[in-house]
Amino acid sequence: MKHLLIILSILLLSSPVVGQSERPETIIVPVSGIGDVSNTRKLILENTLTDELKKHFRIVPQEKYEQVLEQVFQELEYEECSEDTCIMRIQEILQVENVFHLQVIGEGKDSQLNLTWRTLDEKKNETDVCLGCGTFQLNDKVMGLVEKLVGEKKVFKDEPVVQKIEKDKTKEMFVTVGQSGFIFTSSDGNTWTNKRTSSGTSKDFYEVTYGNSTFVTVGENGTIHTSSDGTSWIERDSGPSRYLRGVNYGNSIFVTVGDSGTILTSSDGTTWTKRTSGTSRYLRGVTYGNGLFVTVGYSGTILTSPEGNWWTKRTSGTSKYLKGVTYGNGLFVTVGGRTILTSTDGNSWTERDSETSESLRGVTHGNSTFVVVGKNGTIITSTDGTTWTERTSGTSEDLYEVTYGNGLFVVVGENGTIITSPDEYFWTERTPGTSVDLFGVSYSQ
Repeated sequence: MKHLLIILSILLLSSPVVGQSERPETIIVPVSGIGDVSNTRKLILENTLTDELKKHFRIVPQEKYEQVLEQVFQELEYEECSEDTCIMRIQEILQVENVFHLQVIGEGKDSQLNLTWRTLDEKKNETDVCLGCGTFQLNDKVMGLVEKLVGEKKVFKDEPVVQKIEKDKTKEMFVTVGQSGFIFTSSDGNTWTNKRTSSGTSKDFYEVTYGNSTFVTVGENGTIHTSSDGTSWIERDSGPSRYLRGVNYGNSIFVTVGDSGTILTSSDGTTWTKRTSGTSRYLRGVTYGNGLFVTVGYSGTILTSPEGNWWTKRTSGTSKYLKGVTYGNGLFVTVGGRTILTSTDGNSWTERDSETSESLRGVTHGNSTFVVVGKNGTIITSTDGTTWTERTSGTSEDLYEVTYGNGLFVVVGENGTIITSPDEYFWTERTPGTSVDLFGVSYSQ
């Protein structure tokens, strides 16, 4: 257990804070310390951390975490048990959405506290310093860090917008969605307008698609919203509270996928039916092409279905977390980590050289070109899915998703990043008027 000090953490399942019996479970492991940090201080701070987390989560027995930890040690060699690898494996086994890690660094009477929140998509952290502080002064710092990261989110409620909607108003419209229920629309990809949902939700939206004259966006805790015009959005009942990560339209139905192998289908975006995926893996992206739905996810998971109801597991040949998938020019392309896989039929997959050292997340096809986006402003393109070329995006922000419409590629990412290009070579940064992370983007045509 000594070589996994890096993940002395708090593992959490996320969902709204509701009644005690409905709160998600939380596993707490000891706080880690570096320097002048006594075991007594760590224990006191751990107790404070536990008390704060009890406001949002239920605590499960320590033995459960330790059993899984031992299982991971047996599965992975020392060299393989990096922070990311081990944490993700523990998350998978326990079906845990988040990891919290409190680290205490002490030098003399001075201390630094760092609370990190790692999800399957990103990592956030808050740090505080206390000079000459005793243990119980540090308690206040711990409570403040928890409040900053997992405290109640502000629910935004805008005044209702009264607008005359013309017929086919959604035609030729870009829509991007992101943190805290933010939705932006644009008719040209250059100028963007905030169109928050009428429900005033503060839940994160992770993906958006268009079909059957309807926009559908999905996200945190099973949230689904639909819109016939891109302006007025209605919340729908998805049934499960699992996080929904991807959504697409094909074969006259919407398909959304998410955590714990969740797959839902709907013909109208209003009424949703749960399907049996045959997996408990996290599913991230879904596409439709050549008469076939393809969804991808954690540990190289790939499932296919011709109608969206019955799914078949395929062999991907990789254990990477696949996050994006698209279809174009007779080819399926999926990306995740530094991996790119291609397939002509969705069944047999071939790994390609991505020509990048950065992690990849989103992919689309347009203008006879595949465009892939990822961390640190990474953009790579290919006309055949085999040979890839890195492009200059003009930004160092993480890029999450890309779409194509009306002769324009549109990419969205962290801190409100939106960049556009008519040709994949030259990219222009746009100003949406927000600093929230934007996770999904789609175009109606």
